Amino acid sequence: MRACVPLIVAMLCSLAWAEDPNEPEPFLELEEETEAPSSHLYSAPSSCRDRCQEAFDRHQPCHCDARCPEFGNCCKDFESLCGHEGFSYSSDAITKEELQSISEKIYRADTNKAQKEDVIINSQNRISPSETRDQVDCCPEPLFTYVNEKLFSKPTYAAFINLLNNYQRATGRGEHFSAQQLAEQDAFLREVMKTAVMKELYAFLHHQNRYSSEQEFVSDLKNMWFGLYSRGNGEEDSSGFEHVFSGEVKKGKVTGFHNWIRFYMQEKEGLVDYYSHIYDGPWDSYPDVLAMQFNWDGYYKEVGSAFIGSSPEFEFALYSLCFIARPGKVCQLSLGGYPLAIQTYTWDKSTYGNGKKYIATAYVVSSTQ
Repeated sequence: MRACVPLIVAMLCSLAWAEDPNEPEPFLELEEETEAPSSHLYSAPSSCRDRCQEAFDRHQPCHCDARCPEFGNCCKDFESLCGHEGFSYSSDAITKEELQSISEKIYRADTNKAQKEDVIINSQNRISPSETRDQVDCCPEPLFTYVNEKLFSKPTYAAFINLLNNYQRATGRGEHFSAQQLAEQDAFLREVMKTAVMKELYAFLHHQNRYSSEQEFVSDLKNMWFGLYSRGNGEEDSSGFEHVFSGEVKKGKVTGFHNWIRFYMQEKEGLVDYYSHIYDGPWDSYPDVLAMQFNWDGYYKEVGSAFIGSSPEFEFALYSLCFIARPGKVCQLSLGGYPLAIQTYTWDKSTYGNGKKYIATAYVVSSTQ
């Protein structure tokens, strides 16, 4: 194993990226979901059934992505199966510039975020991407030196925290929500929808013909984030919310777990041991971004990217925006003048409604320094 050595040089990355020099530089982020079987293993390749909004795949005989009407290569049942969602017409396509504009509005609207004095982190040693598999604890101190827990009494924080103990992290063990837990999901959605952040997001998506009413929007958020599906053994053992915000363990590895509040609370209880980081974002105020390595009660996370100091509604809004606008693709945003990209993945083995996909995962994949 390599020794822990702080790095002061720019981080190197082995991932391929767009040639545009204005694109944010990616940092390594590994997610087991990237290996999930593609939806065309579960549906006829000549049909759009269970394929609406899927990423373009040149090997398919016909297509169901948002731009197939523009190129004239849609499957014959595209309009009947996908057109009603309003997501798939080129006239309704959301541009990169529109994504950057709405993400800046969401960034400015996050009045519930932590102030600089509310959260103090100690990022300590930085390693290279080539060292992330070594599982060496390079940081003797906790990541969080101080958090003003008065933040957690704010309605959206409190509603978010109430959800975190509703899951068992091991995949393959079915989740069963009590009436109280279902009520907590509704309470969280109700509280976030009161915020300027989510009002900005809904207004944007409504204008883009994605949703005709706020009720429709909230119903879809509940399904895509809290709807249960199976990651193992056929049990309904997972959801987008559990994976992204609470974290899971599958095949001896941590998957998901992309939330700073969850990390802080688990670290405070002695269940998380912060090892190192490979990236620290350019923002001089919150929210910031950190890509880190850690041990979660005996299980290792090779690279876990997370916003730091953001409100729950801010993360929920950005991930939802990217999943709706760029499902299964890199979503290029702008926060405080800095580019940032988020990757989402759809869960393709099962659907809800008329072929809509659940969120498999969502996380920050790149920014710039």
